[in-house]
Amino acid sequence: MIVDADGVVAFTRELVRARSVHDPEAGSTEAAAAALVEAKMREFGWTPRVTEVAPGRLNVVAVVDGGAGSAGPTLAFVGHTDVVTEGSLDSWTVDPYGAEIRDGRLYGRGSADMKSGVAAMLYAVRALQLEGSFPGRVKVCAFADEEGLMLGVKHFAASADASDLDGAIVCEPEGGEVCLCAKGAIRIRIDLHGKMAHGAMPQEGRNPIAAAGRLLVALADYQDELTAAHPTHEHLGPVLLTPTVVLAGSLPQINVIPASCTVAVDVRTIPGVDHEPLHRRIRQLAEQSGEPAGVGASMTIVDDRPAVDTDPGEPVAVAVAQAHEAIVGEPCRYGGVPGTTDGTILTRDAGVPTVVYGPGGKWIAHQADEFVEVDEIVRYTRVYLDAARRFLTGQRG
Repeated sequence: MIVDADGVVAFTRELVRARSVHDPEAGSTEAAAAALVEAKMREFGWTPRVTEVAPGRLNVVAVVDGGAGSAGPTLAFVGHTDVVTEGSLDSWTVDPYGAEIRDGRLYGRGSADMKSGVAAMLYAVRALQLEGSFPGRVKVCAFADEEGLMLGVKHFAASADASDLDGAIVCEPEGGEVCLCAKGAIRIRIDLHGKMAHGAMPQEGRNPIAAAGRLLVALADYQDELTAAHPTHEHLGPVLLTPTVVLAGSLPQINVIPASCTVAVDVRTIPGVDHEPLHRRIRQLAEQSGEPAGVGASMTIVDDRPAVDTDPGEPVAVAVAQAHEAIVGEPCRYGGVPGTTDGTILTRDAGVPTVVYGPGGKWIAHQADEFVEVDEIVRYTRVYLDAARRFLTGQRG
C-alpha cells in the first residue's frame, strides 16, 4: 500500500498557506484554497466540477470512476476549504499561514481543521486509482462555507450529485476516534421590542433589556430541565442551551432606554431530542419574559441541524473501523462530534450514512497555534485508502 507521503504533506502546507477565511469586509473567501484543490485534481488527471454556491464561494467536486466494469457502490470523501479567522496575531507563536513544521508538527490556521484532511483524502483516492481498477466510484468533495451556514454541502445535498451516494467519510479532525454520532445544533435569534425613552423617565418607555434579563434566567432554568429530561450521551455529553449574544443600547448614550434588544442562543442536542418542542418552548419563554413590561418578542430560527447517529453496522462505518485497526494497529475507538459537520447535512438532506474521522486533535480546532502531527497526515491517508478499498469491494475483516 503506497501513498505519496511527501506529496500529501507538501500539499497540506500549500493549503495552509492559502488564507481562506470568509471575510466579506476584506473581500476574502475560500477561493484560493479551492483553486489549489482544483489544480491538484487536474494534476491527478481528474475532471473537477467547480460550482459557485454564493459569490466567491466555490465547491470543488471530482468523480473518480473505478473502471471495473460494474456499477458498484459510490463513496464520498468530504472536506471543506474555509477556515475561521486567525484572530489576534499576538496569541500565535508562529505565522498562522506559514505552515511551519517544528518537532514533527505542522502549524497554521486550518492545519487540523481541516486542510490536512482535505489533502489526505485527495492523495488516498489518487493512490487507490493508481492501484488499478476497483468497483464503483469515489466522489471527492471540497465544500465551501462549512464554518458558516454550510452553504456548500447544502447545495450539493440538494442536487443530483448526492443522490447516488452509499456512504461518506468526513475528514474532520477527531483525535483518532471514529465518530458515528454528532450533536444537533439550533441557532436562534430573539428580538425584544420595547419603547425608547429617557433614562431619567423609565416609566415612559418599555425596557427590552429587563425582558432580556428575565429571558436569560428562564433559559438557564430550561437548561436544567433539559439536562434532567435527557441523560448525558455516552459520546456527546448533555444537551446544551447557551446564550451567546446580547445586543442593546449604545455606550455613548447610557441615558437612553433602547427600543430593542437582541438575544442569540446556541442549542446543542443529542439523538432522541425533538427540535420542534424546543422551538416552541423557547419562543414561549421569550414572549413571557417580555409580558411584564409590555415588551414584544419575535424569534427567528437562523439554522437547524439534527443530531446524527450512524449505525455501526453501516458498510462505511465498518470499513473505517476496520481500516483504522489494520493501519493504526490498535482497536477502534468510537466517539462523537461535539459540533456539526458537512456530514450532518448529507445525512439530513440526502439520507447518506456518514462517518467523521480525520487527522488532528479533537479540541485543537479554532485555537491559536493550531497544529497537526505530520505523521498523522500520512497515516490517515493510508487509512482512507484502506477504508475506500474495503467499502468499494465489500471486503470485511
